[in-house]
Amino acid sequence: MNIKRAKEEIKDTIEAYLYRDEFGEYAIPAIRQRPVLLIGPPGVGKTQIMEQIAKECRIGLVAYTITHHTRQSAIGLPFIEKKSYGGKEYSVTEYTMSEIVASIYDKIEATGLKEGILFIDEINCVSETLAPTMLQFLQCKTFGSHKIPEGWVIVAAGNPPEYNKSVRDFDVVTLDRIKKIMVEPDFEVWKEYAYQVNIHPAVLAYLSVKKQYFCHIETTVDGRMFATPRGWEDLSRLIQVYEKLDKQVDREVIVQYLQHPKIAKDFANYLELYDKYQNEYQVDEILAGVIRESLCDKLAKAAFDERLSVVGLLLSKLGSQFGQVLWQEEMMGRLMSVLKRFQQSETDGTGAGQAAGSSRNGASKRTFNGAGRMSELLQETEQEWESLKKQEVLTRKEDILYQNMMKKLEEYRSALILWEKGAGQAASSGEGRPDDAGAPKGLDAAWDFLREKFAADSDAFENSFDQASQMLEHGFDFMEAAFGDSQEMVIFITELNTSFNCTRFLQEYDCERYYQYNKRLLFDDAEQEILAGM
Repeated sequence: MNIKRAKEEIKDTIEAYLYRDEFGEYAIPAIRQRPVLLIGPPGVGKTQIMEQIAKECRIGLVAYTITHHTRQSAIGLPFIEKKSYGGKEYSVTEYTMSEIVASIYDKIEATGLKEGILFIDEINCVSETLAPTMLQFLQCKTFGSHKIPEGWVIVAAGNPPEYNKSVRDFDVVTLDRIKKIMVEPDFEVWKEYAYQVNIHPAVLAYLSVKKQYFCHIETTVDGRMFATPRGWEDLSRLIQVYEKLDKQVDREVIVQYLQHPKIAKDFANYLELYDKYQNEYQVDEILAGVIRESLCDKLAKAAFDERLSVVGLLLSKLGSQFGQVLWQEEMMGRLMSVLKRFQQSETDGTGAGQAAGSSRNGASKRTFNGAGRMSELLQETEQEWESLKKQEVLTRKEDILYQNMMKKLEEYRSALILWEKGAGQAASSGEGRPDDAGAPKGLDAAWDFLREKFAADSDAFENSFDQASQMLEHGFDFMEAAFGDSQEMVIFITELNTSFNCTRFLQEYDCERYYQYNKRLLFDDAEQEILAGM
């Protein structure tokens, strides 16, 4: 199966293993919770999906590459213990706790997460002295005499023997106690992921034509040569940073990541052409509505690789813009949830941010303060962010969202402080008591002020959305002028259907031409394939 399906299978397994019955016990007892064994080529994403699964399931993760361990670090060190049997005292060998098991308890203490994943990589490449320990680990869920804590799911990974000469085969007894998943590389599945994490468009465009190089491993007289999905992703990150630093990515750099000279040379040549196409076709101008007839004519006569590269450039710019809009939308949604809590304080009269004092008769007196309440909401958000960071369950995107949301809440708080110190404070902030409707006057007026600030941010988001919509329409204008109903338009529509950001944006924006071409071109292609197979 592909890595996407493998990820779904592991998530389903974890959900089933951690499901508790009406008595609070695990419905599948630990002895029946088979460890998951992932077998697949190097660089296909086995380790990466474990990090994603742990974050998405909000559980802990302890990961080890077992080839780095000795028998002592895996099962613990021996020591002599005195014990009595039948009235006689004996010296008995026992073992300290395994470093791996201890790491699980350390993770529980550090994060507060009592359930999680113990991930052991390269499990079928252990040394001869450690092999029996690994078999015992898979069969009995123990390292030496120490059990894996309840609530921790075991997942192991390894490479098939054709990729690693150190691989050891498991016996039938062990295989009959595990849940084995074979993973195969799948470019189309990886491409969905690549759009989400903004893999460099040159990499996507190249692999769309040269799919055979996506995961290519061969043995030659000069040794093992390879290009893996991990290599392509790491190279993509380097290209993006090098572009910002105005540094050149040439063949000598590329071969450090794609350790296959032929593929590295081919991609280096393509990357030079790709940079040339960016300068010649000025995609930013196209998406701004400037479409030159001379460029359309030139592209219509160009080689297929060049036409495909330009389509890729358009899709990359659109996907990036859509991603920014979707990010803003999520940001606005999170801000709204915080402001609703502010509004709730205003309506139920229980808002914090209330400065306590005392009246002449000794009774407590409260001053309702909008900036104070916003300070508390900001503090609550910070505490929530810090708690999730401590648990190590935040994705990079979520981490950035939290930081930007706190920055925006700080802006609101600062604006409230200035507003309450100004003329608005004297005119509309009531000290001491709620008004007749039961809402504190200060928070009531502060809410109106905040609503105006949020409305301005909302207008900015709407402008970004409209700009992205116009860019998509201009993209269609150019595609029609340059290609019409050609194969390039089919590719353009297909990629819009594949890209995560594009599909999400098109759920919000009703683009008439997208639906027309989707129905006419893709449906016709599918119909022709069906007829050809009859």
